[in-house]
Amino acid sequence: MRRSGPRRPRPDRRPVGLCRLLLAACSGLLLDLAFPPHDVWWLAPLCVALLTACTRGQSGRRGALLGLLHGLGLFVPLLVWTGTIAGPAAWLVLALLEASFLALLGAALALSSRRVGWPLWAALLWVGEEALRDRLPFGGFPWGRLAFSQGHTPLTPLAALGGAPLVTLGVAAIGTLLVTKPGRWSLLGPLLVVAASVVPVPTAGPEVTVAVVQGNVPRLGLDAFAQQSAVLTNHADATHQLAAGVRAGRLPQPDLVIWPENASDLDPYTDARAAAVIMSAVQDIGVPVLVGAVTDGPGRDVSNRAIVWDPTTGPGASYVKRHPVPFGEYIPYRSLVRRLSSKVDLIPNDFARGTAPGVLTVGPVRLGDVICFEVADDGVVRDVVNAGGRLLVVQTNNATFGRSGETTQQLAMGRLRAVEHGRTVLVAATSGVSAVIAPDGRLQARSQVFTRDLIVQRVALRDAHTLATRLGGWPELVLSLLGLGAVLTGRRTGARA
Repeated sequence: MRRSGPRRPRPDRRPVGLCRLLLAACSGLLLDLAFPPHDVWWLAPLCVALLTACTRGQSGRRGALLGLLHGLGLFVPLLVWTGTIAGPAAWLVLALLEASFLALLGAALALSSRRVGWPLWAALLWVGEEALRDRLPFGGFPWGRLAFSQGHTPLTPLAALGGAPLVTLGVAAIGTLLVTKPGRWSLLGPLLVVAASVVPVPTAGPEVTVAVVQGNVPRLGLDAFAQQSAVLTNHADATHQLAAGVRAGRLPQPDLVIWPENASDLDPYTDARAAAVIMSAVQDIGVPVLVGAVTDGPGRDVSNRAIVWDPTTGPGASYVKRHPVPFGEYIPYRSLVRRLSSKVDLIPNDFARGTAPGVLTVGPVRLGDVICFEVADDGVVRDVVNAGGRLLVVQTNNATFGRSGETTQQLAMGRLRAVEHGRTVLVAATSGVSAVIAPDGRLQARSQVFTRDLIVQRVALRDAHTLATRLGGWPELVLSLLGLGAVLTGRRTGARA
């Protein structure tokens, strides 16, 4: 016997209207403005609301098309800086690849919109989509996560409870709740903002004096490292300048010094002149320096390495980047990709993959080091904190990307990581932006791009672990599985309706 009662509405299978298509694409374009360098962070939940409204009540196929348009609207402008390395074709292919995950999200949003309590399930789906995109393919590409638009906002403290996934959930939940009719659901958004803003974010700890050296590069773009040894000379000269300032009493004596990724464009293990230049600078300042360098090996590969350089004993412990960037530091399927673009040969040797977390003792500090794009990888950052890092260092080389938004987008990730793990974050960049970030996400100091700069600052060391650090990847896993359950349940419900 057929059950009595109101039927659930079937999904609309008519052709997608032009207004709905335009609204989906515009929601992606507006979401790009939530990220640096624009930093209109409050647009993020509004854009979630727009996509939710577009997909609600649609079929899974129509939802996928709307999600794809949203994704293209976001990633084409957000990732424009990637074209400086691999060219416009690779930039657009990457944008399309990332947008395909938003197509899956759009389909899932449409299916879950048939469930009771759909605002919650829709918000959970954003977390699940990002979990997939952060891992697939080739280790994933986490750029454009909702959480990374919230570098220092009222929602940022949520990172201390559940990491970037919980911040994404907060942004998405506010957005989906905006689509609901006035009532009990609509009150939850403001309550969530208030609750997030009162999450405690401790900052106190014993202090040390650190120096971050930004030596700058001789020119912008792909040719930034074409002039042999120029980048190394710049960073050595800046360190001599630091030492002179200390001797003159203008600057305090640092306990340790941080150089950025690729600060030595020559392998100091095999190039005696490079080693001598580094040693001279380190001895002049008289404290250990964390030196970023590209070194030869293993085999035909090269290594993106951070080396602890002591003023007495020279090079010591080192860290090799664990998450090299596909098509940026190594070329998957090189022979096939070469048929599409000859620019693959700009990376003649693949970068090796490190095997151990970047926890190093530099002077009096046991620090956790991540290199460049690794700051976007939840697991890599969490590993160095769990292994004993009392502060976080992000060594980066942004020179290749010119004056694009890439460097400030990466800086926003560093601010989120500071809160997530309750650690001071030092960002050392070859050409900017270098920065000191307090454990609550505040910028204590920052440089400008394409300038030589020295940042000398007293910073806090911390040992306590936040709830997010202790929980690890569990919040993301649980939230993603709940979202998946909503899709599966929603599909079965739709079949019966």
